[in-house]
Amino acid sequence: MNSLFDLFEEEFSGIEFKPQLIDNEKDTKMLRLLRDERESTFSSFAQKSSNSRGRILEEEPCFIRSCYERDMGRIIFSQAFRRLRHKTQVFFNPTNDHICSRIEHVIYVNYISTIIGRALNLNVDLIQAIAMGHDIGHAPFGHTGERALNKCIKSVDPKLFFEHEVHGLRVMDILEEHHKGSYGLNLTFEVRDGIVSHCGETYKESILKPERNKKTEDIVNKPEKDRTAPATLEGCVVRFADKIAYVGRDVEDARRAGIISGSEFLPDRVTERLGNTNAETINILVGDLIHCSMNQDAIMMSDGNFRAMNEFLERNFEKIYSSPKIRTYEKTIEILVEAIFEVFMDSTSDIEKALSSDREAIRNFAKFYCSHPQKDCADVIKVIDYIAGMTDTYANSCFESLYKV
Repeated sequence: MNSLFDLFEEEFSGIEFKPQLIDNEKDTKMLRLLRDERESTFSSFAQKSSNSRGRILEEEPCFIRSCYERDMGRIIFSQAFRRLRHKTQVFFNPTNDHICSRIEHVIYVNYISTIIGRALNLNVDLIQAIAMGHDIGHAPFGHTGERALNKCIKSVDPKLFFEHEVHGLRVMDILEEHHKGSYGLNLTFEVRDGIVSHCGETYKESILKPERNKKTEDIVNKPEKDRTAPATLEGCVVRFADKIAYVGRDVEDARRAGIISGSEFLPDRVTERLGNTNAETINILVGDLIHCSMNQDAIMMSDGNFRAMNEFLERNFEKIYSSPKIRTYEKTIEILVEAIFEVFMDSTSDIEKALSSDREAIRNFAKFYCSHPQKDCADVIKVIDYIAGMTDTYANSCFESLYKV
């Protein structure tokens, strides 16, 4: 079979060559042809980069990268992404280096979803951009911090809410600085949709069919507790991978943290299906998902393995997430988040005074408030934006700074 170089040799030979890629018509045409050739072999259900619904603000395309590769670059070079390495997955501010942090969970989701997407012949560039950005909106202290912030914002305005997936879109669209003085990463519709629709906390979802008729306003104005499926099959892959990534890993971490002990954590009917280790569980669930979803415009699992995974997740909730040690930590975190929220909210009443406060934590918040890219948003939203962006370590240090005597 002739290569693209052979097929288009005559056309390319007539183009003047310039050594720099960015202004080189020959290289640009070749790269575009190669990308189009790759995408022509995708599954008919895959999202091609050439069919992207675009960005909020139109941009000149990159000569080298697809629009989704470009989005991934913007995500992983963002400050919000870097902070994930010091944010909780399940266990708060662990001193044990082998316990999973939020950024490690993101890497696991990226790995698992890439394997699934490649096997199903989907657009891996899109999958990786969604996977790497899916938890960008998480607050410090994981879901406990998320619930505490939701309680805080509703105490000021019951119509408002905080959910990490919705906040993730806010970080990407509004809060993250792209170039100096320029805010918002201007990602594609498909990546933005994948981030805001990724939540894997719904345990009764054995099949996900993409909601392809979604509009931009549907993702920007996403209602509270909305669990609408992503608009692409690639987004559906990430949503399933999110669940698969934490189901077994949380058990490993719970053992390291001394929350559970022994090997008799799961009933035999679950281990017979899903194995006894995290590696076995991932291998079985990924293989099952690929087998059931092959040549389908949906991502799904077999009934037996799906029931076993749900029982696994329910056991995690009962023995790990609801354990006395975790519950005690959660009460502590709720007090901490509410306490720093109250101080920062009080500071908004006189921001000039806050800028000259003798407390560094208050001065830092006041600087953030004054430089906030959305000048007309409510004070409570600016406070929530600030706290949500904190790492566990910084939130702890703020609390100590504000309340030490």
